[in-house]
Amino acid sequence: MNCTHPFLDLDGDKLREECGIFGAINASDASAATALGLHALQHRGQEAAGITSFDGTEFYSRRGLGHVAENFSSSDAIAELPGYMAAGHVRYSTTGGSGLRNVQPLYADLASGGFAVAHNGNISNAQTLRRDLVRRGAIFQSTSDTEVIIHLVATSRYPTIIDRLTDALRMVEGAYALIVMTPEGMIGCRDPLGIRPLVMGRMGDAIVFASETVAFDVVGAEFIREIEPGELVRVDFDGQIESLHPFGKHRARPCIFEHVYFSRPDSFFAGQSVYAARKAIGEQLAIESPVEADLVVPVPDSGVPAAIGFAQQSGVPFELGIIRSHYVGRTFIQPSDGIRHSSVKRKHNANRDLVAGKRIVLIDDSIVRGTTSMKIVDMMREAGASEVHFRVASPPTAHSCFYGVDTPERAKLLAAQMDVEPMRQFIKADSLAFVSIDGLYRAVGSEHRDKSCPQFCDACFTGDYPTPLTDLKATEAAAAQLTFPDHKAA
Repeated sequence: MNCTHPFLDLDGDKLREECGIFGAINASDASAATALGLHALQHRGQEAAGITSFDGTEFYSRRGLGHVAENFSSSDAIAELPGYMAAGHVRYSTTGGSGLRNVQPLYADLASGGFAVAHNGNISNAQTLRRDLVRRGAIFQSTSDTEVIIHLVATSRYPTIIDRLTDALRMVEGAYALIVMTPEGMIGCRDPLGIRPLVMGRMGDAIVFASETVAFDVVGAEFIREIEPGELVRVDFDGQIESLHPFGKHRARPCIFEHVYFSRPDSFFAGQSVYAARKAIGEQLAIESPVEADLVVPVPDSGVPAAIGFAQQSGVPFELGIIRSHYVGRTFIQPSDGIRHSSVKRKHNANRDLVAGKRIVLIDDSIVRGTTSMKIVDMMREAGASEVHFRVASPPTAHSCFYGVDTPERAKLLAAQMDVEPMRQFIKADSLAFVSIDGLYRAVGSEHRDKSCPQFCDACFTGDYPTPLTDLKATEAAAAQLTFPDHKAA
């Protein structure tokens, strides 16, 4: 299914996020609260937004392409979504296309009644399950992996909806945080490893679920706790809350990139302030890879907290040597070829008077393809910087993500093709360094990475995937068969 970041550069040279989900039950203004919660989660997905509500009798849905404000800012839009229960979703598509039919929440009329689901994550065996369901007669209305869950629930033989959902989730691999609505109430659940985030709060008499705690701040809800890995929390219309752990106990492996980039800095993730974690990553960078310089300059906006930490640890002054335009929207009037500028300069511009003649340390959260990093280094040199050093607040991103983050295929990841020195030459920096994997773990509260059982999902850095990748292996096997056919079998 899934979502994009508001500060994604126009070259696509950032990791695109999963999605954001929000739900409220027993709220007098459930749809309005959901729209407000989604607005707080807009950074997790800018491609599309949707809300589904339930008034005790009927389900109502409104979905649209674009931002939350484009679809839910009017009182008329909210009036179309009556009821005391609502769930919403902002997305960037990692699985399935970007058309309206894939916009969530997805809804279906099952034998047990209406069923709506908002999903953050990615099912890594969705194609395998889908082929089996189609062979058995299932008819899909979308290309989203989320619809696989609906069909598995619909075909389960168990009597109750909670048992059917549990039965369905036993068959899926990968990462998911789900908000499910049925005529009986709302269910919030996380995958057994807790890869994708989900938190629970209270807003008066209402219970709310969200991808990040910042959504609770915006709607005026009190944070209760994180949904535990593998936990299903069921809330009914009488306010009764039931916690179920049908998958047993597993050691959590939440996505460490939430700390690096995905979550808003004013959120809490895995029990820690995201802002504090990012500052600590910058401090680790300064300890591990110091450099003589005049200014520490963040690449806006995601590099700012780490740059503050680097500056405070190193004693090098922090300055805004790059100014970001806040008005580059989803569309842009393209200038003529004669006056065309790079997409980076439409978003970022050097603070020329500040950086001219200075030795600059640029701080960014990651390097993916490397093209944007190269352009920003060039921009600093054009502005007169005497030296440009690059420091990255994450280890090299050398592996693709299959858990709901839209990373390029591995062949297009710069760190998968080059060591650090060739990468430095590619982006044309005077020096280049990444925080170490152990340094990243120290910054987020661990002494080091436990190689035998890592505390986070860090597969994009290490290639250590915590679950089977059934669809990927099937694709690789099919490709190998085409490349190296079994002549004996023929």
